[in-house]
Amino acid sequence: MAIDYDPFASTCRDDPYPTYRALRDEDPVHRSSPSGAWCVSRYDDVLAVLKDTKRFSSEAMLTVMMNGGSVEPPRMNLKLLRFAIRYAWRTRLNALSIASVRNLISADPPVHGPLRSLVNRGFTPRMIHALEPRIREIVGTCLAKLEPGGEFDVVQDLAIPLPVTLISELIGIEPERSADFKRWSDDMIEGTTGDAHDPFENPRLAEAVIELHTYLKRIVRERRRAPREDLISRVLARAPGGSALSELEVLNFVQLLILAGNETTTNLIGNAVHALLEHPHELARVAEDPSLVPGMIEEALRFDSPIQQIFRTVAEDTELSGTRLAKGDVLALMLGSANRDERRFPDPDRFDVTRNPSGHLGFGFGTHFCLGASLARLEARAALEELVPELPRMKRMGGRRALIDSFVVRGSANLPLRREAA
Repeated sequence: MAIDYDPFASTCRDDPYPTYRALRDEDPVHRSSPSGAWCVSRYDDVLAVLKDTKRFSSEAMLTVMMNGGSVEPPRMNLKLLRFAIRYAWRTRLNALSIASVRNLISADPPVHGPLRSLVNRGFTPRMIHALEPRIREIVGTCLAKLEPGGEFDVVQDLAIPLPVTLISELIGIEPERSADFKRWSDDMIEGTTGDAHDPFENPRLAEAVIELHTYLKRIVRERRRAPREDLISRVLARAPGGSALSELEVLNFVQLLILAGNETTTNLIGNAVHALLEHPHELARVAEDPSLVPGMIEEALRFDSPIQQIFRTVAEDTELSGTRLAKGDVLALMLGSANRDERRFPDPDRFDVTRNPSGHLGFGFGTHFCLGASLARLEARAALEELVPELPRMKRMGGRRALIDSFVVRGSANLPLRREAA
């Protein structure tokens, strides 16, 4: 095959979809020589792996994130030891125990189920529905910046502050710290999944983790003494017959909530607006008929997925679509490619706001289906129902699309527009 694809490199990140198509056509289970990972690009194969938690473990998520794109399990070395000492000194917590605590993102059944149930306490359908008035209030505040002749950055002025404000309120942190939470979130995403970064040599990542855990440790201890109506208190509440979480496990939970609560919604909104601007005919259809917004959101999740890939470890020698896989191999499940697979979605490179993209993998599938999917959909719907009618009167500023530095997350770093006078 002419292509030797590296799922951790930025070489084709601006427009990865032609490369994805070549992989699907020529080598759908592709061994990447630069990284050693197996790149799984077809919809049916990705779905099969996500369904099979016995043969394919989620532990690779932690391996890849801790190693900045390496598929080798992290080993104790001088860099890791320096980080552990610095972490322990600043937080007064045992950094060497981080790798051994239960972590939702990398846990497999039967450990995963009880952990997931703890987090689900804050994301019941009734709770999500009750948030809609507050979400629309935040959207209104963000869009108040829209003025004729003025600039409005869809990402910086709407897609970021909406989920940051909401998740901060849900977690129960002080409003004045929400900007810090976004900074910590960005530094952790770019530090663990950015191009050519070694997590343990990245001062911004180390500082973000230390600052976040130092802050959260105080909040967690306060909530243990005096619970409130917030997500931290719900996670701390011990279920009947269940075991309480350790302090580090609670910190990991809240850290995941912050990352998922910020990044997914921000990039869903930004990618949807980018797609509409790139397809004026589709924008005109939605602007004329706002009832198309929910379906358009699903199409945006398929067309330009906020999460482009996730990772799994082969738990036993097995086979996938005729390719032999050995125990310990790491798979890069290419959600962005699966969602453009013409075997599942006809004419997949066409953005069609009337398409029914049922079954898309924009939020993953199965055991690790995005726990905040319902909240992200509600936030995006509230934001886009208000913004889309304005978009036909807005002109895009700047040139080439600037993307977030990440091999996992796909989204615009900014999206500046100018509103024309009526």
